[in-house]
Amino acid sequence: MQVDLLKYEKELYAKGYKLIAGCDEAGRGPLCGPVVAAAVILPENYFVEGLTDSKKLTEKKRKKFYDIIMRDAISVGISIIDNKKIDEINILEASRLAMNEAVSKLKVQPDFIITDAMDLHKDNVLPIIKGDAKSITIGAASIIAKVTRDRIMYELDEKYPLYELGKHKGYPTKRHIELMEKYGVLDFYRQSYKPVKEALAKERNN
Repeated sequence: MQVDLLKYEKELYAKGYKLIAGCDEAGRGPLCGPVVAAAVILPENYFVEGLTDSKKLTEKKRKKFYDIIMRDAISVGISIIDNKKIDEINILEASRLAMNEAVSKLKVQPDFIITDAMDLHKDNVLPIIKGDAKSITIGAASIIAKVTRDRIMYELDEKYPLYELGKHKGYPTKRHIELMEKYGVLDFYRQSYKPVKEALAKERNN
């Protein structure tokens, strides 16, 4: 069955809301690097075939849609929260902070915000479970966030090639954990995450 990716947007347009921002983040699971959130306001009833949740797209398609969204969107806001802040306030609160910051960076403020399952603790916000696969606006935000974060990880990969960050993007793969334990925990790792804590404890005991 075909999902109507404009269902939520149409309901909000019918209620008189015009500027609807979709919000999503990328990078809650990785052991290192930032969490990145994006907020996107698309033109009313905007639709592009194939634009959906970033996780369902190849990297090549994500890059293509990134360029299309940046060209066509009324406004895009991006927020990057580093590992130190994630360790300080936890990943859930860091993700919420990133989304709220991304919204604040939009050049026009939205009438309503729809998010991928995140309550932003403000008025006129609708968190939608698996929203990135149900709404084109949230899907667009997921693509912007994911491509932005991947670019950061590729930059880190160039500086620290031994860690193979370009391959796993910081996610806790078996290979990544092996490399982290072999070469050590770097400054951009999230020390509140269990595998990183364990690697640091091993370093101290050696």
